[in-house]
Amino acid sequence: MASYHFRCKDIGMSCDFRISGKSAEELLPDIAEHAKSAHGIEEIDDQLKQKVGSAIKKRIF
Repeated sequence: MASYHFRCKDIGMSCDFRISGKSAEELLPDIAEHAKSAHGIEEIDDQLKQKVGSAIKKRIF
């Protein structure tokens, strides 16, 4: 079984936010909400979307 993980620190933010889920797509709405509420990022542009996508790690256990 696999799980997917994201940490703000992995994209250079000074933030301890972490999230995990069953798929990368499952994480994206929560990451977007966190970006808005914690970092004031209203819109995730293509560059940030790519950066976040590359920081989502798959772990198999």
